[in-house]
Amino acid sequence: MTCREKIRQLHNSTIRQLINPSTRHTMKAIIFDMDGLLIDSEPHWHEAQMRVFPTVGIHLTVKDCQDTTGVRIDDVVRLRYEQKPWTGKSLETVEREIVDELIVLMREKLVEKPGVREILAFFEIKKLPLAVASSSSYRIIDAALEKMNLRDTFPIIHSAEVEKYAKPHPAVYIHTAEKMGVEPIDCLAFEDSLPGVIAAKAARMKVVAIPEVARPQFAVADVQLGSLLEFTEEIWLKFSGQSKV
Repeated sequence: MTCREKIRQLHNSTIRQLINPSTRHTMKAIIFDMDGLLIDSEPHWHEAQMRVFPTVGIHLTVKDCQDTTGVRIDDVVRLRYEQKPWTGKSLETVEREIVDELIVLMREKLVEKPGVREILAFFEIKKLPLAVASSSSYRIIDAALEKMNLRDTFPIIHSAEVEKYAKPHPAVYIHTAEKMGVEPIDCLAFEDSLPGVIAAKAARMKVVAIPEVARPQFAVADVQLGSLLEFTEEIWLKFSGQSKV
């Protein structure tokens, strides 16, 4: 199926939903972002960037790094280059050095976010398939899941590194659902970043936002929580079509 045909199919399905708003969709799959949601990797991303960018004359603060949370690393490197061009290293080299540094930091001191084991157990009882859809590369996803001993928990992983456009474009979520053999509209996504929330909503998924810092912009999500521990059976019943959202 071509990209144009997929877009047409999604459009027609959305129109049917608008015509028949009483139609409910049972959630058939659960998709998790990774960085900042399952793992507390954002400080490591910041540290890796603040170690590598000075080698090309760019000195970042934690706030500078926070401003690009959820953005694919090649896009971050390109953004910094556009802000202050450098010589001596290619953009690809800088990107690779940041990823290398990140993986070292993750292997040394990566920790899970609160509620990870609980929510995975919750959906295991529901017998729902789980996937990871991340802006990080497959190298980073594999390193993180192996560190947490969770690789077998997620039979499907999909990285935005293989997509032409990263989050907030919905491609990573659309293709994750495709890998799982379900329609995007039948998926529940968990995200911590605004680009990720926008991407999942653009794919027509239901979205639970768990931002590091609550902001009004996250109101675009269906539910906003303080942590994974706050996800309850009551919230699930709303998403699963057994209660009004």
